[in-house]
Amino acid sequence: MADSSARVAMRVDDLVVAFGDRVVLDHLSIDVVRGEIIGLVGASGGGKSVLLRAILGLLPTRGGRIEILGVDRDQMNAEELQALERRWGVLYQQGALFSSLTVFQNIEFPMREYLKLSPRLMREVATAKLEMVGISPEEGDKYPAALSGGMTKRVALARALALEPEIVFLDEPTSGLDPIAAGDFDNLILTLQRTLGVTVFMITHDLQSLSAVCDRIAALAEGKIVAIGSMEEMLKAENPWVRSYFRGDRARFIVRSHDAANQG
Repeated sequence: MADSSARVAMRVDDLVVAFGDRVVLDHLSIDVVRGEIIGLVGASGGGKSVLLRAILGLLPTRGGRIEILGVDRDQMNAEELQALERRWGVLYQQGALFSSLTVFQNIEFPMREYLKLSPRLMREVATAKLEMVGISPEEGDKYPAALSGGMTKRVALARALALEPEIVFLDEPTSGLDPIAAGDFDNLILTLQRTLGVTVFMITHDLQSLSAVCDRIAALAEGKIVAIGSMEEMLKAENPWVRSYFRGDRARFIVRSHDAANQG
């Protein structure tokens, strides 16, 4: 894969994040290519969410560089950073919808923060985003407490797409969903990526999602990216943690399915 700046949506170079004496990310580097779906895996507590929060500017860093859509995030003033934030969308784990706002109001929230639109136009955009993620506008006046887990994730994704982002960050998008709902959500991610051409950076433990939707997978262990590539490359990786993750007992069905597909 060519290392061309024009093709790189996000570049994390030599990143260090620590809490006191505990180094969580230890000179970590990774490039994310425009238009790809890349999945990030790692042990629980191993730094996946820390990496996401550092990328979004929610955690201080001790070293390294984060370049998003061609600009160095740490070299930007407040106005420039706000403009950059409009170019990404985030689906947080568990959805993180505002419980006191309706579905429509949750989706309209980023528009109120960043755009100057009339209430009517915001409602039209929110309606379109709901339909994009497969939810009827009739659900728009409901509050989050009335939604199922799958609907909550879809509404959160609609909110992440509200500003027409170029990059979408997904934090455990299928966690808490039953297998059918998780599979439907995987299909939704694929469809939206192909339709909109967005770059997707996805943190997940879901081996089925990794196999079904990701162009590449990055494995985080001991504070670094220790392997990156396709599912086939992950299955051949020599790193002990990666081998345990992708060749362990819980991964056997994915491995058999992948091997059968290759033989076919």
